[in-house]
Amino acid sequence: METPNRCAQSQEQLIGDLRMVIENAEELLKNTDHYTSVLYQTARAKLALALEAANEELARFEDAQLERMMAATRAANERYQDYSGEQRILRAFH
Repeated sequence: METPNRCAQSQEQLIGDLRMVIENAEELLKNTDHYTSVLYQTARAKLALALEAANEELARFEDAQLERMMAATRAANERYQDYSGEQRILRAFH
């Protein structure tokens, strides 16, 4: 069973891997725009659609990760009764 920390690391790794694939695919599209054959243009169009879907999925992953971080922060603030910014900062340095 994965611990929450291990799960978060896995998700961060997935997001990083997806970013890398997107960057490589964008570079490939940029470097093959001079090929005019129907075969290349068809492949490039499919890749562009897949890239669009991947960017949307990456945004969804990042939004979900941000929501989890904000929820964890709110839970910690409640648990430690940190109701002001000063209290949160002081707890961070203990």
